[in-house]
Amino acid sequence: MRRDKYIYIGLDLHKFQHTAVILDCWHEKLGEMTFQNKPSIFPSLSEYVNSYLSEGLTPVFGLEDVGGYGRDLALYLIERGYIVKFVNSSLSNAERNSYAMTEKNDSWDAQCVARVLIRDLPYLPEATPSDIHWIIAQLVGRRNALVKTQTALKNQLHMQLNYHYPSYKEFFSEVDGKTALAFWESYPSPSHLGGKP
Repeated sequence: MRRDKYIYIGLDLHKFQHTAVILDCWHEKLGEMTFQNKPSIFPSLSEYVNSYLSEGLTPVFGLEDVGGYGRDLALYLIERGYIVKFVNSSLSNAERNSYAMTEKNDSWDAQCVARVLIRDLPYLPEATPSDIHWIIAQLVGRRNALVKTQTALKNQLHMQLNYHYPSYKEFFSEVDGKTALAFWESYPSPSHLGGKP
């Protein structure tokens, strides 16, 4: 594989915007572009990259994240026939840390991804965003958020009950069971018992 047949586009991906840095095989920076993370803007990246292509050169893109913020961009590039590689973040991080003066900004991060592309192109896996994995990740994230919210609400209920019914644990084995919840709704404080046994 001849490395001089490609230009290398490293991408630093974020929620609202991405940064692309284009390098040649000698690590010379050809260009840089920051663009919004919107599918309607992605064609402008293609146009920008194509402006650096001369005869015989092929663009190859490197993305650290093809399942989250970079998923839509990866799908866009793959659908248009571009070579898209997945660059593990540990590789780009090692590249960044290999310099005496380490920087931390979007441009440098994208450049480190491109440098990994140049060095390891034959060994990097193809980017293959999987809908099933993305859907599962979304569901797991949603479930985790619901569990966290439920735990917070249950803790608030315990705290409020402790103020009004300090010995409530002796009455109900499950504080959020149907019977207990019906009781708390009818008698939110001892004053509502009105002399009931």
